[in-house]
Amino acid sequence: MVSGRSDANTGRIRLGMVGGGQGAFIGAVHRLAARMDDQYEFVAGALSADAKKAKASGAELGLAPDRIYTDFREMAKAEANRTDGIEAVSIVTPNHVHVPAALAFIEQGIHVICDKPLSLNLKEAKQLEKALAKHPGVIFALTHNYSGYPMIRHAKAMVKAGELGEIRLVQGEYPQDWLTTALEKTGQKQAEWRTDPKRSGAGGCVGDIGTHTYQLMCDVSGLSASELSADLTSFVKGRVLDDNVHVMLRFNNGARGMIWASQVAPGNENGLKIRVYGTKGGLEWTQADPNYLWYTPFGEPKRLITRGGAGSGPAAGRVTRVPPGHPEGYLEGFANVYTEVARAIKAKRAGKKVEKDVAFPGIADGVAGMAFIEACVKSSEKNGKWTKL
Repeated sequence: MVSGRSDANTGRIRLGMVGGGQGAFIGAVHRLAARMDDQYEFVAGALSADAKKAKASGAELGLAPDRIYTDFREMAKAEANRTDGIEAVSIVTPNHVHVPAALAFIEQGIHVICDKPLSLNLKEAKQLEKALAKHPGVIFALTHNYSGYPMIRHAKAMVKAGELGEIRLVQGEYPQDWLTTALEKTGQKQAEWRTDPKRSGAGGCVGDIGTHTYQLMCDVSGLSASELSADLTSFVKGRVLDDNVHVMLRFNNGARGMIWASQVAPGNENGLKIRVYGTKGGLEWTQADPNYLWYTPFGEPKRLITRGGAGSGPAAGRVTRVPPGHPEGYLEGFANVYTEVARAIKAKRAGKKVEKDVAFPGIADGVAGMAFIEACVKSSEKNGKWTKL
């Protein structure tokens, strides 16, 4: 197990990465997010399953030759045996590698920050949950980055404070258009693995962006779904996994919900939106304009709450960097997750309790996401039959 530093509260966290080599979009995003608040130092990596590419990627990123690995299991053992070994690892691979890689590092007492969705299936997710229960000192985070946006934090605080009253309706949508054609047949890497059930799991669009939508709806509303009815469609000829999703949801408090997620909706880029309505009022947020939250008390005019502006509370302020009017967005949302994890790791270093306001998605979110995917697939296979989560 790696040892902590003497400057436990202030020293950068030594970070490794699995995946994210040359040409990998999300690996670069994670590295930028980790460095944004100067909380981490990237020191080791197994950046590709291809040995030659792994070495070239590590050299390109300035890693020491003896800390460029070609196998994540080798990396976990070697880093755990170093006095300056990594304290945390980012896993930014296709889905089928998430659990094997996470287990290798958890067993060495190394904290894990994993991309979503959690695993290939619910069985794997529960296996990982059990492993974490056996290693209570290990922090596990899942990068549902949209939960890190300041106005999402503010919306969540408003719901928790009862400003919307009893929640009745929760709606989410996430349309894209990038898979409108059979892009996976052109050799495009991101399209290839996301449409391959061996690497992606049973869900295509529902796993890739449907889980983001569902997690955000539950996070803001404070609710969880008890059952759902889903219609998953593969519109592109020859595509095995779904590229369009419609889901109706019944929540544990009696509220109702709807999700539309699509990767074949021309004219849409990353159109994530959520709406939450209660007995006293409603909220609307869109990722394309993330610094603004619309709040409508019942019977009153709409109100615009801006990030860092009047009416924006401490939950949003905690993860706000710059004054209102200067945009913060996608990378900063990722960085907020990384920085909250850093606060938790540094508390562990110092033998202190993690402060109560530290918040990031974890294993429970991951298991819930996999249960959501599995229920959607089962429901759709039975012509939209209502299916319990």
